[in-house]
Amino acid sequence: MRNLNTLLLLTLLAGASSCAKKGGGGNPDPVTKPDTIPHRSQSPAGDVVGKVVVGYQGWFAAIGDGSPINLFWHWSNTWEKPPSPTNTAISSWPDVRDYTTTFKTDYANLNNGSEARVFSSFSDQTVDVQFKWMKDYGIDGAALQRFNPSGLEGPVRDAMAAKVKIAAEKNGVKFYIMYDVSGWTNMATEMEADWTNKMSALISSPQYARQNGKPVVCIWGFGFSDDNHNFTSASCTAVIKWFQSKGLYVIGGVPTHWRDQNSDSRPEFIDTYKAFDMLSPWMVGRIGNANESDGFYANTNKADEAFCKQYGIDYQPCVLPGDLSARQRAHGDFMWRQFYNMTRAGAQGIYISMFDEYNESNQIAKTAETQQFLPAGSNFKSLDEDGTPCSADYYLRLTGDGAKMFKGQISLTATRPTKPTL
Repeated sequence: MRNLNTLLLLTLLAGASSCAKKGGGGNPDPVTKPDTIPHRSQSPAGDVVGKVVVGYQGWFAAIGDGSPINLFWHWSNTWEKPPSPTNTAISSWPDVRDYTTTFKTDYANLNNGSEARVFSSFSDQTVDVQFKWMKDYGIDGAALQRFNPSGLEGPVRDAMAAKVKIAAEKNGVKFYIMYDVSGWTNMATEMEADWTNKMSALISSPQYARQNGKPVVCIWGFGFSDDNHNFTSASCTAVIKWFQSKGLYVIGGVPTHWRDQNSDSRPEFIDTYKAFDMLSPWMVGRIGNANESDGFYANTNKADEAFCKQYGIDYQPCVLPGDLSARQRAHGDFMWRQFYNMTRAGAQGIYISMFDEYNESNQIAKTAETQQFLPAGSNFKSLDEDGTPCSADYYLRLTGDGAKMFKGQISLTATRPTKPTL
């Protein structure tokens, strides 16, 4: 999770000034002179350019699943106890019918009488099923989130990286490592050591994503203006350059207002943003309906793409299904509008936020489709919350169709072609 409350507050506080600047047009290059950056061009198609990639947390565990953590990791607030109405870390309920191994919770039975059970990302079959969904629904790749691996979570995150490699190879789906630097005190030295000693071994996989012939790595969190990302521009640029010196193509998960360097972005970070090979601005918590997507397209996304084209940086904006718990999804119309806008903006790639983020309710993975598949008496929303029946896999199918439009395999259309149910 991305400390969204803090970031959203910063964004809202900056709203008035953003409007005064026509939604973030501003000076496209307030710090660095054009001639200080060598000329380069945007990239041809590869494993991220021209592709749709999902953010993959892979961070759910359960007591008894055999994982090194052996706790209800990310299901509960108190991991030592099963999730329950008074001890929950999620805001959407998963559909678990495709998993062979699940774990009992302290929720009441589902309204259909079945036990309320959750999956573990550590189960081999879980990872395999989720990557099979990616393959079957036309998703090109997964960015495996990797937080500070030096503490309690390190062994389970190491194990998940190995499991993702196996599942990606079995299902023919690309993957790459996406470091999240949130709260990572010794970020530079520890990340470089982690890559050198552990994660670099993954690039031998034929399914490890490559762009321009280079293995891909993403770093999420440079330049954010909250206290959880308190790094200098110089230190961040040095890390980017270190990875590039090792022959990697480096994506930056950057603030929404990176180009103007205000609101959720620290000032004087433009040199750092320019150092990345691809920029992927964060959008969760920034928009919640189709009209807001249209506003960002007109006032931010087009200018972002123009800036990136000018400096030969690839542009990979976020597309999100919406917070189901906040009734943002509009049975897929919100997500489709983003696919439409990002495609007509000319983006080089699309990043889906996220695949399995049941915690913040913006997952595309299979989700309870009706009240019958929710724990009795719970406050979770099912996919039909606005009265439109939706299948558990609807947002996977919608993502697949959005990818087809992005790639030109179907016509650019503002009208969603995907039926909520089959």
